Amino acid sequence: MKESAARFFVSGRVQGVAFRAHTRQQALALGLRGHARNLADGRVEVIAAGDASAIDALEHWLHQGPPLARVDALAREACDAANVPMGFAIF
Repeated sequence: MKESAARFFVSGRVQGVAFRAHTRQQALALGLRGHARNLADGRVEVIAAGDASAIDALEHWLHQGPPLARVDALAREACDAANVPMGFAIF
């Protein structure tokens, strides 16, 4: 089965509210690998690779985020699963 991968850009109150840690927890529970990192412009970038339905489930979760977050916008783009390392890192 071919793996899928996606890059998400999450805007809103997503830094300083444990967004990356909660995203990591969700991604690992879904069997995904990738990373979450804060961007200088206040957004969070999330890259996830694995089963397409698991990526869709993570996207659904990212629309809400953790309790203290406020997600104003979520953008998704395809990326190459071959370039996503194992595990799920936070930067």
